[in-house]
Amino acid sequence: MPQAKDIVIPATARPRIRFNADTVFKGVTVVAAVVVPIIIAGIFWELLILSWPALKKFGWRFFVTEVWNPVTQQFGAASSIYGTVISTLIAMVLAVPMSIVIALFLVELAPRSVSKVVSNLIELLAAIPSIIYGMWGLFIFAPFMAKYVQPFLGQHLGFLPLFTGPPMGIGMLTAGVILAFMILPFITAICRDVFSLVPPVLKESGYGVGATTWEVTYKITLPYGIVGVLGGIFLGLGRALGETMAVTFVIGNTHKISLSLFAPGNSIASSLANEFAEATEPIYLSSLIALGLVLFLFTFLVQVISQIMLRRLYRGWSIKL
Repeated sequence: MPQAKDIVIPATARPRIRFNADTVFKGVTVVAAVVVPIIIAGIFWELLILSWPALKKFGWRFFVTEVWNPVTQQFGAASSIYGTVISTLIAMVLAVPMSIVIALFLVELAPRSVSKVVSNLIELLAAIPSIIYGMWGLFIFAPFMAKYVQPFLGQHLGFLPLFTGPPMGIGMLTAGVILAFMILPFITAICRDVFSLVPPVLKESGYGVGATTWEVTYKITLPYGIVGVLGGIFLGLGRALGETMAVTFVIGNTHKISLSLFAPGNSIASSLANEFAEATEPIYLSSLIALGLVLFLFTFLVQVISQIMLRRLYRGWSIKL
């Protein structure tokens, strides 16, 4: 009679512990998807709590008041909001058309060797730290603006309030141009990748019916990649809104609202960088955190609007196809 130790269990009858990679992957992605909104909500809640003393004291006037005086404990965010919006607007007006044109040149016109070299150089621009842009802007670009660009604009466009005042070099215009240099490589890289994904058969069909390169570009390439282009534009917009050090070096850091682009100003990010270490009074610190809350809401609103626009455009493009 065989003993219990001599009984061999067949391999097919042994219980197996199965490792389901799909289940693990799903769990990891679910955790990541849940953690991100929790972090965003936590940041918003912390900013709201810490900025509440300033919001409670100044009320809605905090957002429309220009006065920012730590001595009298009077604070308003209007000048910082104005500087953020204007410098970002200047950057977008300059960077978006240039980025699209560069991307079209690299994809449609440039030889392959030239396109590769220029693409690598543009990507290197994105790797330069923002403080380097700021130092270059302060010591090289601002004197250039004061000596050549601003006098030229003042002489020929001085009848407009945007181009009046002494050519100091630093100011809203210089900050906007520096921001344009910083966001240009991001928008260009995305536009280049989007345009390169246009199916060759679509372009060949256009050329086949006698269309020129320009006609193929604006009737086929641009409409096909409009969703990706807008995505790149909103990415650059988000970068411009939150940029700190480069703007701090060249914007002038003055809490004043001026129609002239030559005049110094400030942005939300530059105000936080300049004054946060000096904020010893509770209401002063709370006011600065309230500025951070405004910037947080700005960026969040931009992302929400971009997602809504991109979904509508993508849905409309899908229907056309």
